[in-house]
Amino acid sequence: MSKKRLAILGSTGSIGTQTLQVARHLGLEVVALAAYSSIDLLYEQIQEFHPKIVAVFDDKKALELKSRVPHVKVVSGMEGLKEAASCSEANLVVSAITGSIGIAPTLAAIEQGKDIALANKEVLVAAGELVMKRAKEKNVRILPVDSEHSALFQCLEHKNPNEVRRLILTASGGPFFHHSIDDLKKITKETALKHPSWKMGPKVTIDSSTLMNKGLEVIEAFHLFNRPLEEIEVIVHPQSIIHSMVEMKDGSLFAQMSEPSMIFPIQYAVTWPERSPGFLPPFPFAKHPKLEFFQLEKGKFICLELAYEALRQGGSFPCYLNAANEVLVAQFLEGKISWLDIGRKLEKLLSCHKRETPSTLEAIYSIDAQARAEAAGC
Repeated sequence: MSKKRLAILGSTGSIGTQTLQVARHLGLEVVALAAYSSIDLLYEQIQEFHPKIVAVFDDKKALELKSRVPHVKVVSGMEGLKEAASCSEANLVVSAITGSIGIAPTLAAIEQGKDIALANKEVLVAAGELVMKRAKEKNVRILPVDSEHSALFQCLEHKNPNEVRRLILTASGGPFFHHSIDDLKKITKETALKHPSWKMGPKVTIDSSTLMNKGLEVIEAFHLFNRPLEEIEVIVHPQSIIHSMVEMKDGSLFAQMSEPSMIFPIQYAVTWPERSPGFLPPFPFAKHPKLEFFQLEKGKFICLELAYEALRQGGSFPCYLNAANEVLVAQFLEGKISWLDIGRKLEKLLSCHKRETPSTLEAIYSIDAQARAEAAGC
C-alpha cells in the first residue's frame, strides 16, 4: 500500500477518533490534527501521534494548548484549520469537522491537490457544486467515509455507469419508523436520542429520527456519483447490515454489507485503492439470521421529502435546508419546539426561500447565515 500521511480535521470527534484507531492499526503517519475546542483529548493525540501542526478553532483553547505543547506548531481559527488542511506533508485529508466550518478547510485542501476522505455532510450538501467542480479541476479524489456512500462507492467500482439503474441508500428507519402519526406527536428528546443501531452525536441522532440524515445523504450521493435524482432511492433496512446497494439495468443487485461500525468505511477510504487487513472480527452470520426491507410511508417523514425537493429546486436550496434544519434541531433539543415542528417549520421556511445560484464560498456562507437567522425567528 502506498504510504498515506493523514491530516485529520475533527480528530476529537467520533469519526476522528476512529480514524486514529485505523491509523494506529495500520501504522499510518498522522501529520496534522484539527479540532474545535476539545484540547484535553487533542493533547493526548499529540503525545501519541506527534503531528507537525495542530489547529484549534477556538482561539483561547489554542493558546492554552500551545502552552502545553510548546514544541508543536499550534494554529487557530478558520485560517488555522485551512493551514492544517493544507499541510504540505499530508497526501490525504480526512474531513470530519462537523458543520459548515468544515467547508473552507476542505476546499483549501482541494486547492493544494490533496485527496479528501469526506465525512462532513455539509461540504457537499451546502457546497456540492462548488466542491466537486474544484475537485475535478484539481484532479482530486473525493473518497466517501459515510457508510452508505462508501457502500455505493464500493459497489460502483469497475462498473459501467451506463449499466446502472438505481442507487439505493439504506436507512435504519430510526427509532420511530413503526410509529403512527399520533405516536409521532408524543416524541420527546429522550426517546429521539435513542437510536437503535448507531451511537452518534445529538444532532445527527435527531436527524436520523426525522430521516433528514438520509435526505442529506441523497444530496451527497447526487454530487458524489453524478446520477439523476430519480435514480437515487431510500429503503428502510432496520438491521443496518447492508449499507447501500446498486441495481444494474438487468436487475442484478450489488450490496455492501458489514456489521454497523464506521471502522470499515474509514479504513477503506484511507487505504483505497487497496485493502489492508482489518482489526475487527469476521462477520458473525449466525447473529444476523434476518435481513428486512420496508418501503417508506409517504408523508410520514417530511424532512426526507423536503431534502428531495430542495435538490430538485437546486441552487441555494440544499444549503438553506441544511442550515435551517440545524437551527430547528437545536430548538428541539432545547425543548423550544416539538419533534414534528422540525419538519413543519422547515417546510414553511423553504416555501418562502427565493432561489439563488451561489458560485463562491462567500455566497454559500451568506445563504447559510440567512437560513439560520430566518429559522431562529420562525
